[in-house]
Amino acid sequence: MLTFTLRRLLTAIPTLLLISLVIFLLVDLAPGSPLSDVPLTVPPEVRQKMLEAMGADQPVLVRYLLWLKQFFWIEPLYGIDALFGTDFAQGAQRIISWQSKMPVMDTIGERLPQTLTVVGTAYLIGVLIALPIGIYSAYRQYSWFDQAGTFFAMAGFSVPTFFTGNILILIFAVNLGWFPTIYDTNLEVVDWASFKQMLAQMALPVMVLALFNAAEISRYTRSSVLENLGQDYVRTARAKGMGEGKVVLKHVLRNSLIPVVTVIALGLPTVFGGAIVTEQIFKINGIGAMLIGAINVSDLPTVQTVTFIFAVLIVMFNLIADILYGILDPRIRYD
Repeated sequence: MLTFTLRRLLTAIPTLLLISLVIFLLVDLAPGSPLSDVPLTVPPEVRQKMLEAMGADQPVLVRYLLWLKQFFWIEPLYGIDALFGTDFAQGAQRIISWQSKMPVMDTIGERLPQTLTVVGTAYLIGVLIALPIGIYSAYRQYSWFDQAGTFFAMAGFSVPTFFTGNILILIFAVNLGWFPTIYDTNLEVVDWASFKQMLAQMALPVMVLALFNAAEISRYTRSSVLENLGQDYVRTARAKGMGEGKVVLKHVLRNSLIPVVTVIALGLPTVFGGAIVTEQIFKINGIGAMLIGAINVSDLPTVQTVTFIFAVLIVMFNLIADILYGILDPRIRYD
């Protein structure tokens, strides 16, 4: 397993470099200009100086190599300095947002708690709901519970989150007045009253995202459990007099979780990447909203950095999923 992990880590390096180049070029060559919001009355020489100040006048290759150095070397040094009080970075140039003129990583650090609080909670709730529903639906195939679970999954997966979010706002916020419609990112939990206020403003966006996540994962779980329930080893275990609960939980569930782990692991990067549509609906000042705002004003450093972080997380969680395969199924070896 250690050899496999090291080999995958070495393979990930050229993979991430290629992904970074593709992302940088696609974003850089996309329509739009960093000066699109600057009035046309500004003289050309002033516009040129503005481009030079942002570094946007440099050739693409030069800007790509500088961004790569900043992402993999300079920004980690600043992170170490912030943690341990050192001065390894020595004032080196960071990745600066063209819109806010602030370091992109600092802005991400400010937005990440909101995203993790809402999207992370929704993903955890979605997984906790999906696994029991998928397992029991497969075990009681074609029962009323299976039919209800199938309807729940199809509705949750088919209906887009922007529609679900607006319906929940209309019902629970406008008509019933139970929950607020806008997420207050400045709210600090200092007592029981503020904690209840935090739960209230999280309820609707978490409900929307948890429904979507649970719908997808429950269908994968049901399909995987159904496939394993018909295997010979299950019939053999039952023939030996093993209890039904032990057969399902010890034998069927462990083998069934292998494809489900892939779905869950590949979905985890979305927890860090944010829910773009849902964050826009509920005015959550998270990573998704940050990315949309950067795209609207052609803030290329922010778009490139956030997108590449998402790609790094996907590669990392792919590796984690492969390692979990070997833990869940001892028959899988990577020698």
